[in-house]
Amino acid sequence: MLRALRHRNYRLFFIGQGISLIGTWVTRIAMSWLVYRLTQSSLLLGLTGFAGQLPSFVLAPFAGVIVDRSDRYRLLLVTQVLSMVQSVLLAYFALSGTITAWHVLVLAIFQGCINAFDTPARQSFIVDMVETRDDLPNAIALNSSLVNVARLIGPSVAGVLISLFGEAICFTVDAVSYVAVLGALLGMRIVARERPQRQARFTGELRDGVAYIAGFAPIRDLLLLLACVSLAGMPYAVLMPVFATQVFHGGPHTLGWLMTATGVGALLAALWLASRPSVLGLGRVIAAAGLVFGVSLLLFSYSRSFWVSVPLLVLVGGGMMMQMAATNTLIQTLVDERMRGRVMSFYTMAFFGMTPFGSLLAGVVASRFSAEIAVRSGGVVTVLAVLLFMRRLPALRREMRPVYERLGILPPMAAGIATSQAEPAGE
Repeated sequence: MLRALRHRNYRLFFIGQGISLIGTWVTRIAMSWLVYRLTQSSLLLGLTGFAGQLPSFVLAPFAGVIVDRSDRYRLLLVTQVLSMVQSVLLAYFALSGTITAWHVLVLAIFQGCINAFDTPARQSFIVDMVETRDDLPNAIALNSSLVNVARLIGPSVAGVLISLFGEAICFTVDAVSYVAVLGALLGMRIVARERPQRQARFTGELRDGVAYIAGFAPIRDLLLLLACVSLAGMPYAVLMPVFATQVFHGGPHTLGWLMTATGVGALLAALWLASRPSVLGLGRVIAAAGLVFGVSLLLFSYSRSFWVSVPLLVLVGGGMMMQMAATNTLIQTLVDERMRGRVMSFYTMAFFGMTPFGSLLAGVVASRFSAEIAVRSGGVVTVLAVLLFMRRLPALRREMRPVYERLGILPPMAAGIATSQAEPAGE
């Protein structure tokens, strides 16, 4: 389960990123709580989520070309320094007592612009940190585990800090936490990666990336499913302050418990993925996880009991993370190295870039009708999208087989036998 940690660079990254991500989640919860406390508006909660993640939709395709052309290591250093600056500004305005919802909105946009470059660079950089390709799926799963340990710890810490000291201390903790990830990056021993010669102009490389994704059905369909689930299902998290206060009649501690429950489920899912020895079977995992996510959202939207909702959110978090991490693993396995940055930028666009539109839509539906109806609608759309993906899965398996055979994931004999069968073993 921990085999990727034997690689020194990845081990440093794992530790530094783990500390920094806890700070990120502390700030994420504090920002949501601050906006809702200042405005009492579900619409502004949705607008803040929209503004913070819209740049991932707009800039990600261009960022992918830059990632493929650039030194990923140096690019990550720049994005992490800029992220620290954003947290310092949030802390300054909050500590000075001058912060407003519009400060949060503008700084959320700033962080979104950073993330548009940081996410594809970080996802692509995993390959550079893990020298043995067989350990790549484990590294991706451990990275997801890391995100979810932070998701588990961060909201709880945020709930305590907000109730005791207010939001400003949360932003301060996040700013300090970036020292860990910067120290880890500076401590790495990086072998310069030979970058491919540029065969086309910037726009030509962008078109090549789009054509590659459109022409390879497994990656295309995985990204389409992820985009649909991100649009419809993921924005439930933006409305958690509404559920905490209006449905369950609680405060910051209640919000912390709700977010922690999703973190527990997501962590368990990521650890299970880390224990898997191979990428084989991940197509079925993605379909099953998507169904669990959508159905659990539906049930949560009908629940009025806090103690029923908490275990449902464990399933929500588990299904969400298993689908996202398994999709990441499959795409990173299938993609050509020369296209990795561009494809991972479209992964960023599908995962983070669609969420702002969903957040805005969820905010509008919640303000017009209710938060429960907004979450319920997302659950229905998620289930329908997964059912469509399941119909496509046999055809996708056939297209993945040659790649698996070339990579040595499927033995040639097994792959040859599987090709003549309608239902192959593994994929």
